[in-house]
Amino acid sequence: MTVTLPRGPAGETSDLPPGASPRLHDLCRRAGSAWLRPVLRVRVHGTDRIPGTGPLVLVANHSALVDGPLLFGLLGRRVVFLVKHEMFRGPLAVALVRIGQLPVRRGATDPAPLRAAVAVLRGGGLVGVFPEGTRGSGDVTAAHHGAAWLARTTGAPVLPVVIRGTRRAPGGRPRIRPRVDVLIGAPLPLSADGGRAELSAATETVRAALAGLVAELDDLRSTT
Repeated sequence: MTVTLPRGPAGETSDLPPGASPRLHDLCRRAGSAWLRPVLRVRVHGTDRIPGTGPLVLVANHSALVDGPLLFGLLGRRVVFLVKHEMFRGPLAVALVRIGQLPVRRGATDPAPLRAAVAVLRGGGLVGVFPEGTRGSGDVTAAHHGAAWLARTTGAPVLPVVIRGTRRAPGGRPRIRPRVDVLIGAPLPLSADGGRAELSAATETVRAALAGLVAELDDLRSTT
């Protein structure tokens, strides 16, 4: 299915992409947070580190499908995620666009979602990126350039966030209300100077910040 991102009036600024419904977005955030409470035992650490206003690029590790919906409902702010294009199928595609999520093709050059994300950031919004590009162990051993590029292009700080407890071991039994911990790090400014080499260095800075938070959260979970 081809997903076309709606265009808004020239010069319009918003914390959501054109075509999104702020009312529906807010309703889905509240609903998403509510339906997860009976399913997961979620503990969130560091919510005071989330800036209440202003542009922000959220970066998070990714080990389970529920990670995105979980963060969508927990942050206390509207968030526009870059979501893999394969999720935009049938009625779900319409719903995702209406709540302001952006489809991206892995391994392909598609400037449209990045332009839309830049517009959201310049409108003072929050854009969420899983820099690993796909689900894995959540240990953040690699990262792509997208998050660092968005931060450097717009001057938005990066907010690192890590999640543990959503991933079920391959072949493992279903779990009843597993404990999930979310740790929010301090906002991280990235320099806008330089070219490709500096972008790679900024990407490594983001990856290292996430990996460090993963280790910190693992220690916290082992002692509490």
